[in-house]
Amino acid sequence: MAKRIEYTKKTPGASSGGNKFERLAKKSPKKRSWLKKIGFFFLYLWIFSLFSVVFLKFFPVYFTPTMASRKIDALINGNPSKIHSQWSSYKELDKNAAIAVIASEDQAFPDHHGFDFDAMYGAVKHNMKGKKIRGASTISQQVAKNVFLWQDRSYIRKGLEVYFTFLIELIWGKERILEVYLNVAETGPMTFGVEAACRQYYGHSGAEISTSEAARIAAVLPSPNRFSIEHPSAYVRKRTSTIQRQMRGLGGVKYLDNLN
Repeated sequence: MAKRIEYTKKTPGASSGGNKFERLAKKSPKKRSWLKKIGFFFLYLWIFSLFSVVFLKFFPVYFTPTMASRKIDALINGNPSKIHSQWSSYKELDKNAAIAVIASEDQAFPDHHGFDFDAMYGAVKHNMKGKKIRGASTISQQVAKNVFLWQDRSYIRKGLEVYFTFLIELIWGKERILEVYLNVAETGPMTFGVEAACRQYYGHSGAEISTSEAARIAAVLPSPNRFSIEHPSAYVRKRTSTIQRQMRGLGGVKYLDNLN
């Protein structure tokens, strides 16, 4: 008896098409695996950032990325690399220091939620006229940048600055933000914070700072490596007088009662 040979009818593209779908099916789990890894990576970053903000609400900020950057630059250039920084609590510092930096840097500090949109709008209008570039960063934004980020300008860093500013406003509150600012703000070459500036340039602690001394520290904050507290230029002296008038105009240290 002859053996019957059965033929299987192939549909067009059965071999190539089937294999193609099989290859896609094999690849898709790998793609899903990579997406899962990326998702976990960003989740871990978010958890770490949240933990960092909560942790630094209660513990002193002894070192920042800005300090690290300045130290590295000093070492590369062969300059003195010792960092002058000494943490002092908000209660230990004379309140003249607090009102001076608010008068100089961010007079709407007690009222805004991290961003002064009126100042931003004014800065944009000013800069569009082609004049000298003017910033509109609040004290909260400066703290977010100095404590958690790097100094270079980029859209990524600016986006992260917005994120961390929102977090510290939500978790820290105004008094803690101001306390950290008074301790980490760059006040001179390799010098950070009001306490270190007072000891370095005035020969006493931040608890003894006068109105004029506080105003002079605030006067150099926009560019502490260009302007000097110890040897103030005519511009710094003029700006110091202006800040003192603004401090009086705000009502002096009573203005700090508005902090929440």
